[in-house]
Amino acid sequence: MRGNGILPSVKKHIYIYSPSSAVRDKAAFKRGVKRLQALGHDVEIDEAALSSHQRFAGDDDTRLAAIARAAASGADVALISRGGYGLTRILPGINYKAVAKAVDKGTRFVGLSDFTALQTALLAKTGAVSWAGPALGEDFGTEGEPDDIMEACFDDLISGQGEGTGWRLPKPSAKPGAVSAIPERANGVFSIKDAVLWGGNLAVLSSLVGTPYFPAIKGGILFLEEVHEHPYRLERMLTQLLHAGVLAQQKAVVLGQFTNYKLVPHDKGFKLASVVEWLQRQIKAPVLTGLPFGHVATKVVLPVGEKVTLAVEGRDAFLLWGHTH
Repeated sequence: MRGNGILPSVKKHIYIYSPSSAVRDKAAFKRGVKRLQALGHDVEIDEAALSSHQRFAGDDDTRLAAIARAAASGADVALISRGGYGLTRILPGINYKAVAKAVDKGTRFVGLSDFTALQTALLAKTGAVSWAGPALGEDFGTEGEPDDIMEACFDDLISGQGEGTGWRLPKPSAKPGAVSAIPERANGVFSIKDAVLWGGNLAVLSSLVGTPYFPAIKGGILFLEEVHEHPYRLERMLTQLLHAGVLAQQKAVVLGQFTNYKLVPHDKGFKLASVVEWLQRQIKAPVLTGLPFGHVATKVVLPVGEKVTLAVEGRDAFLLWGHTH
């Protein structure tokens, strides 16, 4: 249901697997499974979903085998249990052709955070589309009701009804000389058509620069999110993308949610807004903020590797992809 007892329109096969960190909150895992089942879905749990080796959900071979089983499951959705860390170290061992073949047959691979590594590598190796979206425990396993918008976007994805998403850009800053959140072009109205949407977690993405797992996207729309990273660390990672020539090749940069960090007295006014203003001065492409995606309850679902249209009308921003099919 979408937060009010209404079941989704169709029953789907959802495969739960753990390609990254070990599941620590098993209660949230169980709540997430029950929640998806209550929504009417057939939930299949990978045999190693609750495995643990050091900080990982099983050793490297165990997690590679889990990805392979997810690809061979024939499920409508392959959903990660959680993010954390672990995918970058096993990227050389993933059978990308098998994953891409599963995508062609209709399996939607969904996740966020550390999952950015698999998504980025899959795009670089095969061009296959995956989905930036919820994780089982973090989003469906909450103690209270899962977020309505997250559930609705997930339902739209698995029912094949998702065509895009929209959000409200933050109000322009009143600070003299500050960079506006609303691009000053065409009186705040513009669109970028048929550009590849890609990105995800900033730390994971920047760690892949210069590797075979980083796609050469030119004229794309890059979206980014992060958690537990101070603004100066965010700027440092953005600087890596800047100096590598990645940012200059994009038609737009869309910033999602950057959460759970703490400013300190010696920042002396240096904050997230400072990084956004700095970034906009470095590149010609518009930098948009406020995308509801990241380590937050309210998150949309985004097609990584799909051609989209980005449209802005004043403070209203839209990412549209349904028209491409």
